[in-house]
Amino acid sequence: MSIISPVAETFLEKYLNNASPTGFEYPGQKLWIEYIKPFIDEWHSDNYGTVYGVINPGQDYKVVIEAHADEISWFVNYITDDGFINVIKNGGSDHLIAPSKRVNIHTKNGFVKGVFGWPAIHVRNGKEPSLTPTIENIFIDIGAKNKEEVLEKDIHVGTVITFEDEFMMLNNKYYVGRALDNRIGGFCIAEVARMLKDKNIKLPYTLYIVNSVQEEIGLRGAEMIAHRIKPDVAIITDVTHDTNTPLMTKSKLGDIKSGNGPTVTYGPAVHNKLLELIIGAATENEIPFQREAASRSTGTDTDAFAYSNAGVPSALISLPLRYMHTTVEMANKSDVENVIKLIFEALQKIERNHNFNYF
Repeated sequence: MSIISPVAETFLEKYLNNASPTGFEYPGQKLWIEYIKPFIDEWHSDNYGTVYGVINPGQDYKVVIEAHADEISWFVNYITDDGFINVIKNGGSDHLIAPSKRVNIHTKNGFVKGVFGWPAIHVRNGKEPSLTPTIENIFIDIGAKNKEEVLEKDIHVGTVITFEDEFMMLNNKYYVGRALDNRIGGFCIAEVARMLKDKNIKLPYTLYIVNSVQEEIGLRGAEMIAHRIKPDVAIITDVTHDTNTPLMTKSKLGDIKSGNGPTVTYGPAVHNKLLELIIGAATENEIPFQREAASRSTGTDTDAFAYSNAGVPSALISLPLRYMHTTVEMANKSDVENVIKLIFEALQKIERNHNFNYF
């Protein structure tokens, strides 16, 4: 029986469909905090829009579970006299997938629709058949006759743009959407809060359920909130690459497969005793998991928490994802459920004033 209820999936669809570009996350953050309010004792936000719920407030020992809320996007960078829009990236946006995509241009008066245009195959002759999209040659067309018409729609340099693609279920087992990286993580930690409430679990510490902003441009939201909360322990959840799809090199990227469970990461930022605790929780509760390694940084908010406040024992639980940073990111529902279960069980193994010192 699935632990994800129809009500939760309805929220997930609404949450994924809502645009949450880096630096402009607040509409999605409002959706998220409204969803988790019944499961928490209080909630707060910081100056840049990171939000967090608190369970069992006021304890000396503080544990964080965290995901990030932002998605990749674009900024208007230049408007031609003919009314075409050139862009720059906001986060790790992929210019190769942009041509022929529909976009929402975010203005103070709502969305203006547009498309990433591209020359037809018929006209790419000679050397032009090898023409490929670059950040310098992709452009957006809103159907304007000139620059003045673009400006009249309140589109200006710095206006943010997101892809239009929305949530769907594939083969009854894959969640597919534009921004599973990493609002699916925000969904997972929200469901952990729900399970703690439903099962009447009393934790011996204060738990912070944190949905951070601005991960896609350098873990900035996590950096800020780690210094605000000053946790004793942090468990981060993010996405990782399913390397069993075509064009992936497993010898380089590791052997990770959707449907085989979440991954745990080994690396300098990951505290080994906390990692052992999480693996113990998986083993004792028969939760499938996979292993991967990070040679230096994990590239996730784990690094920001681990190296904050003189060092915070931190660990990373990741969800295998297909086609990251595209509009068709795919996650297996069973993996999502097992991320939720693993965090839920790991939290119950952390004791009051748990000592993670190596010696």
